Amino acid sequence: MSLHPRIQEVTERIRQRSAPLRRAYLDGIDAAHHGGPQRERLSCGNLAHAFAACGPTDKGRLRADATPNLGIINAYNDMLSAHQPFEHYPEIIRQVARDLGATAQVAGGVPAMCDGVTQGRPGMELSLFSRDVIAQATAISLSHDMFDAALYLGVCDKIVPGLLIGALAFGHLPAVFVPAGPMTPGIPNKEKAAVRERYAAGQATREELLEAEAASYHAAGTCTFYGTANSNQVLLEAMGLQLPGTSFVNPDQPLRDVLTRAAAERALRITALGDDYRPIGRLIDERAIVNAMAALMATGGSTNHTIHWIAVARSAGVVLTWDDMDLIAQTVPLLARVYPNGEADVNRFAAAGGTQFVFRELLDAGLMHDLPTIVPGGMRAFCDEPRLQDGGLAYAPGIAQSADEDVVRPVARAFEAQGGLRLLRGNLGRSLIKTSAVKPEYRFIEAPAVVVDDPRALNKLHAAGALPQDFVAVVRYQGPRANGMPELHSLAPLLGLLQNQGRRVALVTDGRLSGASGKIPAAIHLTPEAARGGPLAKLREGDILRLDAEAGTLEALVDATEWASREIAPNTSPAALDLGRNLFAINRDVVTPADRGGMSVSCGLPFHDGTWEYDAEYELGDAAHAADAPHEAKDA
Repeated sequence: MSLHPRIQEVTERIRQRSAPLRRAYLDGIDAAHHGGPQRERLSCGNLAHAFAACGPTDKGRLRADATPNLGIINAYNDMLSAHQPFEHYPEIIRQVARDLGATAQVAGGVPAMCDGVTQGRPGMELSLFSRDVIAQATAISLSHDMFDAALYLGVCDKIVPGLLIGALAFGHLPAVFVPAGPMTPGIPNKEKAAVRERYAAGQATREELLEAEAASYHAAGTCTFYGTANSNQVLLEAMGLQLPGTSFVNPDQPLRDVLTRAAAERALRITALGDDYRPIGRLIDERAIVNAMAALMATGGSTNHTIHWIAVARSAGVVLTWDDMDLIAQTVPLLARVYPNGEADVNRFAAAGGTQFVFRELLDAGLMHDLPTIVPGGMRAFCDEPRLQDGGLAYAPGIAQSADEDVVRPVARAFEAQGGLRLLRGNLGRSLIKTSAVKPEYRFIEAPAVVVDDPRALNKLHAAGALPQDFVAVVRYQGPRANGMPELHSLAPLLGLLQNQGRRVALVTDGRLSGASGKIPAAIHLTPEAARGGPLAKLREGDILRLDAEAGTLEALVDATEWASREIAPNTSPAALDLGRNLFAINRDVVTPADRGGMSVSCGLPFHDGTWEYDAEYELGDAAHAADAPHEAKDA
């Protein structure tokens, strides 16, 4: 099947826009590439330090010149259920390397915070910036010039994007990402959400709520809803950076360890020391980025990736915009219903056909590029399913027909003609909405604004009976520069409760929502943010807002003359420096806007006075988006 013309159009637009930056990036890869083992360039003293703690076999191989050495970047900790299984992965990888005459070393660990623990807490203000810290920690880990390829052990929200940005900074090295898989099903997500809403209404005790949460988050592995962590896995497979079909194999299954061993074997086979060199910087180009976005839209994945993948793309010299994402979303149909977009968890999604079925449908419809990956066979290899065979790994074709059309469907019978996200434009700026999780009857609202600078104020207003029957909750000063752009998922139970009561409610914010958020129409990531003097800071209590997700608009219905004369309202939230937030003041000062990746590290970007200096190649120059040209050219 030939490529869909719109997918071809957006890919070519990205390629042309990115050409100078991409060329500079590839030149950097070529300059860093070394024909022999990377450690060959080290002095004797350097090398002796690097293998001093190794055993005799590994030490002997590291002294020689012919064998590859794998670097392991590990995001293991005991607190993240998704990352706890990584405790024993390094020993598995080291043994595989030894069995194949090579070596492997843990190059470094990276921090891995859990957004589920920090939701609604001050620590959430560190969350977005933790991605850039992880990227920097990855670079530090690989800076010793000891490694010929790297294995990245990470799953969750900011961890995978951070690892990926760090890996792309070492684009001359092959990279294989190794997941840990989801936990087995707990109580149904709908049941958990119902208890949360009853608790918000004062109809359930804390003990009941904790019991429901513990029954949902109950074991090692990724949380089973289709949030940012599980979206990460789908996007990595869509770009060809994980072994096919590895995302949703549960921990402790025999196949899980077999896949980990196979990942180590594959990493050894694609180093520059063999005849199948596949550096990550060459694999990740504009086609791979478009594939990731197509997979995101087709599965109704996390809104967080509208920020993360702009940063990831730029790290590979590729300039991606929200307009590109919007065009892809309007082209790629919604093929999956996984909570919060449906009733199923990711285990049921995998059983119904999973990534293999979705990728085959997208490839056959010309909605995804078939491109080189870490394995032979290109993206078509990712339509196959891993199996255990005589204690080893084998692949079989994925199912040709969906096993459950309530969960995953073919393109011909898609749940919706468009993907799961939409870009909203209007006099408040630009924002995004996750339409796949919102029923069509709730995608339009016109109601007065309830304006707060602290999300906790909404609960207090509700408790006091001060909220209007229908309203749009405006939560501002939550953007990257204001406070690090925390997720506001803690608002979901209250707003969901009110919507269940027949009230029309929505959320407008320059902050983020969790990848698990849905049900309520929410215009998020609003840019320019209030802390940059964005129009959101002009809103006043009672202003009528119109949000139309189908039309792609968000407007304050205020007289133009009055609107122009309004002053910016100051941030009334008290500054707080506990839990390490003071250490991230510089990140808040230099961070780019949400639609520019929310980056506090350069990734090849020029910075000036804390703002992004846009290069000419960033301009869309597309007549269809001519109205957005001023915003594209300069941060407001």
